[in-house]
Amino acid sequence: MPLGPIMLDLAGTALTAEDRELLRHPAVGGVILFARNYESPEQLAALTAAIHAVREPALLIGVDQEGGRVQRFRDGFTRLPPAGHLGRLHRERPAHARAVCESIAWLMAAELRAVGVDFSFAPVLDLDRGVSRVIGDRGFSPDPQAVGELASSWMRGARQAGMASVGKHFPGHGGVEADSHTELPRDERPFVDLDLEDLAPFRRLIDQGLEAMMPAHVIYPRIDPRPAGFSPVWLRQILRQQLGFQGVIFSDDLNMEAAGAGGDHVERAQAAVAAGCDMLLICNNRPAAVTILAAFKDHRDPATSLRLLRMHGRKPLDRVRLHESPEWHRALRQIAELESHDSLELPLDDPTTPEPRTKP
Repeated sequence: MPLGPIMLDLAGTALTAEDRELLRHPAVGGVILFARNYESPEQLAALTAAIHAVREPALLIGVDQEGGRVQRFRDGFTRLPPAGHLGRLHRERPAHARAVCESIAWLMAAELRAVGVDFSFAPVLDLDRGVSRVIGDRGFSPDPQAVGELASSWMRGARQAGMASVGKHFPGHGGVEADSHTELPRDERPFVDLDLEDLAPFRRLIDQGLEAMMPAHVIYPRIDPRPAGFSPVWLRQILRQQLGFQGVIFSDDLNMEAAGAGGDHVERAQAAVAAGCDMLLICNNRPAAVTILAAFKDHRDPATSLRLLRMHGRKPLDRVRLHESPEWHRALRQIAELESHDSLELPLDDPTTPEPRTKP
């Protein structure tokens, strides 16, 4: 059974009979996990194994594990720094910041792969302009060049651990104050301004083979009156044709307040697919998810199914071997130093320095 276009959430820490039945629906393609689904690494590994065993090819499993404010799994995992801390380091020591970022992304991905999670919805490519309430230090920097460099390092580190990356929130959420979880933001800037600044990190990662993208629930009225996630102009014309993106397009959560611009839940899902989304997230609303699944029971798109297969995780380390690896210990040390020093003038451990081969 090919992977379908719907990504669902779960209520608990183990699959129920109802969950298993729902996950076998042909329109389902993946599961997004939240903090409520987590008790311990052992429990999480059992849950992901059960999800992957439901059908073949295995359903995708994703999570928001960016670091800082947005990290669903904490106890038993390394606490990851906000992206903005890496941006601060980049201002002082750019080459070193890139190496530290790559190492931290490897650790993030390796820890998730060790418990069966396929990918994290990261990195954030939005510019931290000091405007957006929801972005803030989730963004690496206000500088497009710095964001592109650090995000490239993040993607490289994640790949080394066997994980694909998801850039978000195309074409950039950093220029609006409103939080799209609770209201519908509007960015009044012309395309030329977006193209010169906000789109630069997206363009850079696309050129490096970024595996997936998530559009913003933001309206850019001087380009299209529809939010980017429901806009064929943004997704088909600009992202696919002009920028040449070949990867998966995930919708942002269709249950967010800003997604209401797309109509009721089924209309939102249909509009997102028509705009060019490959997989639709519907979270924290099981009745709406069931309704969308019914509407998409006969949906088939071979091109989408092939793209989705690229999101499966590869080559996981078991947790014991992971915690014995010098790369893991090096990344822990870098995180501790990054978080403990108020002054970036203090030297941080250089991840490029060789050391003997010998989260919490």
